[in-house]
Order: sequence, then C-alpha cells, then structure tokens
Amino acid sequence: MRYNPAHIVRTFAPLYAMASLLVISTAACAQTDSGGIGQAGTANDSAGDTDETWSLHGQTTFTDQYHPAFTSPYRGANSLDPGSRGDETFDLTVFAGVRLWKGGEAYVNPEVDQGFGLSDTYGIAAFPSGEAYKIGDTHPYVKLPRLFFRQTFDLGGATQKIDPDANQLGGERTADNVIVTIGKISVTDIFDNNTYAHDPRADFLNWAVIDAGAFDYAADSWAYTYGAATEWTQSWWTLRTGIFDLSKVPNMPHLETNFRQFELVSEAEERHTLFGRDGKMKLLAFLNRGDMGDYNDAIALAELTHTTPSTALVRRYNSRPGVSLNFEQEILDNLGAFARASLSDGSKEAYEFTDIDRSFSAGLSLKGVSWSRPDDTVGFAGEVAGISNAARDYLADGGFGILVGDGRLPHYGLENVLESYYSVKITSWFTATFDYQFVANPAYNPERGPVSLLALRFHGEF
Repeated sequence: MRYNPAHIVRTFAPLYAMASLLVISTAACAQTDSGGIGQAGTANDSAGDTDETWSLHGQTTFTDQYHPAFTSPYRGANSLDPGSRGDETFDLTVFAGVRLWKGGEAYVNPEVDQGFGLSDTYGIAAFPSGEAYKIGDTHPYVKLPRLFFRQTFDLGGATQKIDPDANQLGGERTADNVIVTIGKISVTDIFDNNTYAHDPRADFLNWAVIDAGAFDYAADSWAYTYGAATEWTQSWWTLRTGIFDLSKVPNMPHLETNFRQFELVSEAEERHTLFGRDGKMKLLAFLNRGDMGDYNDAIALAELTHTTPSTALVRRYNSRPGVSLNFEQEILDNLGAFARASLSDGSKEAYEFTDIDRSFSAGLSLKGVSWSRPDDTVGFAGEVAGISNAARDYLADGGFGILVGDGRLPHYGLENVLESYYSVKITSWFTATFDYQFVANPAYNPERGPVSLLALRFHGEF
C-alpha cells in the first residue's frame, strides 16, 4: 500500500505525541496496587500440572507506516524518499512444538510474509519498523524463520511452573538449570532481551529501540540464522554464550554454509531488587569474523582509481567486535523503565544489522491501570545513534552502507529518534497500536529531514 494522506499526519501525529507524553508524565505519578507491569518471565515458583506434550500457537501482524514530505535538497541510492509515502507489512506465523523426552523439545515456525519497509528499508540507520525486513515483496511468500531443538537440564532449586506460550511448552523446571538451543533462530530470541522494549509486534517499532543499535548480530535479510546457544542459570544470575552463522556476503539473504564466517556472542545477566522492585542488568559482547571491508581501505582505493568508495571492493577476512549494556527496572506496579548502550568497531563496515557504531536508548512503559485500562500500554523512548570518523568520511565521499547513503554527507549529525506508542487491548487475543516517531538527521544528515512517521499496527494471536 503506497499512498499520500499527508493531512492525517499533519493533524494527528503532533497531537498524539504530546498526548502520549502527557499520559506517561501524569499516570506515572499515580501509584496503584492493582495491575502489574513486572518482569516478562513465564516461570514462577509454583509447581504446575503435567507437562504439555505438544502445542500449536499462531500470530498475525499488519503494520501500516507513513511519513509526509520533508526537506531534501538532494538524495542518493539509499535515501529515504523525501515525498509523502506509506508502506505496509503483513506476517502470519504458526508456532508448533512437541516434547521429545524429558527436557527435550522441538519447534518449527512456518511463516507467510508480504510488504515493504518505507523506501524499501533504506534511509534511516535506526529504521522505524521492526516488522519490516531488508527484502520485501508485493505478493505473500512463505519462509521458515525458525526450526530448532531445545534441551533443558535441571540443576536443582525451587520448582518453577512454565506457562504455555508460543515456542514454549507448559511444564516445570528447577530454578537452577542449563538450556541448550540448536537450530535456526534469531540471535535476539536469546540475547539482548528486554521486558519493555524488544517485540515489534507488541511494544516499540524502531530497530534501535527494540535492540541495541550497535549489536551487529548474525542474521540473513530476515533477521534469522543457524547456530547454537547455551544458557546457565543459577540463583540471581544467568550466563549465555553462542555461535552463529554470518551471511555469505554482508547484508545478504544467503547464509554461510560451513561457518567459515561466524559470530561469537556472550551475555552475563544479573537480577536484582531495588527498593522492593525487580530489575535486570545485562552485559553483552560479540565478535564477528568474516570477509568485511575497512572504510579507510575503501577510501584509499577510490582515491587511486578516481571512483566512489565501496567496501565490497576491499573485503578481507577480519574481525569486528562490540559490546552493549542492557538495563530494565520496575518502578511502580504499572510502570517500568529501560535503557541500552552499545558500541562496536567503527573502522569496518557493519556486517548484518544496520549502520550504527554507537547507540544509546532509554524509555518508559506504562500500563493503563490509572485510567481503568489495565491491559493497554503506553510507551515513550528516545534513541541517539552515531558512526565512526572513518564511516563519516566514507559516506561523505559517496559510499553506501547497509541502510544509509545519500551520495554525500557535507555535515555530520547524530541521528536522533523519539518514539511513542499506545497499544489498545481490544479482546484477549487482539490489539491495535498507534505509533509515532520523530527522526532528526536521518542517515546522519542534518541537511535532510526531520521526518515524522505515523504507524498503525494490528496484532492477533492464539
């Protein structure tokens, strides 16, 4: 769907953004004992009934996103379209699981996708829709994003009930445990999770709000890969580590077949109580090993050949490390806060995710208890992204990244994002969400924008 209802955004978007801020600021001050916005855990210390032997769940999400025309003295191949534009995405997923033996489970998730990200998912490093992939299609198509095996080893402690959910069979496990996952998944299924900002089908939409912006996690063009991960939980802490397959070529749909190009990732999580409220802190480190281009090498070659720099011409086997810090904290029964900070090696091209070398995001998530809508959620977040000096020079000389590249970059500026959403629980299985984002300096370019983006999302699940 591509259309031009500019008057809707001009009249509604500013009012919605101000209303979201007002609701958060007023309701956050009203402490209440009813309703809850606690940890997104699905285990508790009460023993449950017999384990589920199989499960079948599903979801469907439709997202329509639009931006009006904005200032643009020029544009490049990877620029956001400066005219008013709207695009939609749709997906339908089946989550099927079966218990093979005690602790052993297998899952498969066939999915139907259709649609496009705005400007074919180009023009903003912190891209505004987590429901949009790097490959779009006008017609529905089938893919298999997940096919994996999970084994849980009980190590003792209190018995916890595991609630039935998508890709999670209901049953029991001990508080101390080891979980091994092998197969095709998304790296962010296991790493960089956050209760308040991680699910584009339920909370925020912006890529660098739902995930750490500089976490260049292994993925194909749809954000999935092959690999294995181990999670070891004891008392108040969890250690995670994994190895995952990189794409054959950076930001491409085909994965490496022999793990010659790979990612190592580890994460340490601590769980705490602050003033009687639950919280978590996670420290993540990753290392990508593969054929990647150095920005300075690309610039040097372009100067010798009098051409436009391209990292594709100077790729060689190399490493790209990075780190991120992920924080979440319950403040009131119905209010939670989150923050992420991330940093990666900016001397080389981003391999899989997006053109961000450093990022910071923070925000609030509020349940609608104080206005008698306990299942509704309001969220507000801000995010700031930047790139290295080498990446700036590369873009200034006309180079192109994964998502950005205006053909020039006369002046550099941090890319700034504000996002707010209101999610309305219509039935027990269906929600509608209104989302507004404001992006200053899209693709780090102060000469283009700013851009306002309005989205409407419908989500159903069983």
